[in-house]
Amino acid sequence: MEPIIGIDLGTTNSEVAFVFDGTAEIIIDNDNGILPSCVSIGENGNIIVGAEAGNQALINPERTVLSVKRCMGSDQKLKLGELSFSPQEISAFILKELKGRAEKKINHPVSKAIITVPAYFTDAQRQATREAGEIAGLEVVRIINEPTAAALAYESANPEPQRVLIYDLGGGTFDISIVRIEDGVVEVLSSTGDNHLGGDDFDLKIVDHLLKHMETEFDYSVKDKPAVMARLKRAAEGAKIQLSSAPYTTIEEDHIGKKGFKDLHLSLELSREKFEEMIEEDLVRTMESVNKALKDASMLPSAIDKIILVGGSTRIPRISQMLEEKIGHLPHSEIDPDMCVAIGAGMQAGREMGLEHSGVLVDITPYTFGTSAMGEIDGVPSATKFVPLIRRNTKLPASKSEVFYTMYDNQKAVDVKIYQGEAIDGLDNIQLGNYMFNLTEAPSNSAIVLKFDLDLNGILKIKAVEKKTGNKINAVIENAISRFTNEELSDTQDRLNGFWAEGREPETFLKEKVQTGADVNELPSEYADIIRRAEAKLTEASEDDRDEMINLVEDIRDAVMNNQMEDAKKFKTELDEILFYIG
Repeated sequence: MEPIIGIDLGTTNSEVAFVFDGTAEIIIDNDNGILPSCVSIGENGNIIVGAEAGNQALINPERTVLSVKRCMGSDQKLKLGELSFSPQEISAFILKELKGRAEKKINHPVSKAIITVPAYFTDAQRQATREAGEIAGLEVVRIINEPTAAALAYESANPEPQRVLIYDLGGGTFDISIVRIEDGVVEVLSSTGDNHLGGDDFDLKIVDHLLKHMETEFDYSVKDKPAVMARLKRAAEGAKIQLSSAPYTTIEEDHIGKKGFKDLHLSLELSREKFEEMIEEDLVRTMESVNKALKDASMLPSAIDKIILVGGSTRIPRISQMLEEKIGHLPHSEIDPDMCVAIGAGMQAGREMGLEHSGVLVDITPYTFGTSAMGEIDGVPSATKFVPLIRRNTKLPASKSEVFYTMYDNQKAVDVKIYQGEAIDGLDNIQLGNYMFNLTEAPSNSAIVLKFDLDLNGILKIKAVEKKTGNKINAVIENAISRFTNEELSDTQDRLNGFWAEGREPETFLKEKVQTGADVNELPSEYADIIRRAEAKLTEASEDDRDEMINLVEDIRDAVMNNQMEDAKKFKTELDEILFYIG
């Protein structure tokens, strides 16, 4: 059985989970299941990922990228020293590190994954996440929403019927989802949020407070000093964490600057009350999203049976207090808020592998998708009136068709614009695509059928058909960024592998994997020979063939060791066919 891992690709931290003996577990490396989502480039040109990269941010901030998740879906270029990378490439480094962590733990190559995203991620951001996985050498079997994954994690231990509000506040994004769990089905009723609100913003509020203090106390500004700003950001994050469990904390940074011949030392006490005052406006915004989610689900606060906290920022005490005041009971956090999304992703991965699982996932789209047509906006004729086809909070997968008509005789074409949003005027929404549909000069009022198909990963496919002639166009929304071609993907993978530290090169690792287990010389000659041939052809094979070859070699070893010779022959035949086509 080919393994599938579950990944929580977070703004601040990331985790990977796998199902062991029917239970999804976080994969731990060096006694830590959390991988900081930091990427840096070392002096030798190799990529560093995780805590070590976070330490590099203090020394060489210009050679380090933090919070890349906030850039997903954009065409922004991110700098690692003199080199530049796309957000997908930086995220791919994080995914490669998690992939390697999983392969080391389960002792098997990994090429498939479930990856979670914020519920309110746009189509472009979801597509960028998928591309990051592909660059990292992972087939993204499915993308699921983070709150939904959290609900799966809790549902496994709490199978009774319940209506759950999931408050997900991470490092860079915020989601509110309401789900109904009944008879093993997790059904998302509503979802809303903010892709640019999270713990990073709270850290910056503390940083601003520290900057004002230094300007007042020392008449000294450090805004143009990246290394000092990195130290303040780290100190602010530490203070935020401390204030989750203590009413006061002291922020101390020795030798933070130098004025003339005098060394400057920062020492400032910050109270929880002051900190919560700084972020109160942001927290009020999250409560407004709670109200919106309840309204979308047609539910009163009293109807909520449970509140689940997800994301490290939910440890801020003020959040639990506000939710208790709103809903009427305290939130639950039995599962580590940093871990429950990855656990849920691991559970879904197990289900995709065909393992027994008690939960069934019913997800929704948090956005409305539609097109534009002639109509009235506030009583005024307009050619850009938004016509929704798939409305927000629709269960996925979703399919919807609508008929439109030509405006005049012998019309030669129609401009099909695809939008995402809720505004009445299409121009006020996000345009995802624009397709010119050539017609057969039909008379006015000729029917054109437009069909939208939205899959489980939030990827939108469209089809327009001229009803009279059957003439049609098919398209997949290309989003705000261009989809990688196979050649571009291969080139990007090769480029990134060149930066990967020695000993973590995928081909090197995979070659080691087929040489583990029983000594090939201990196998019958017919099986030993084909395994040696496979090892020699690994570097020539495509990625898909290489993964299949490694799986078949391990299957052959296991079958022979367990005296399952019929299975061993079958696996040998399959491997021989692959080797034949490779040449």
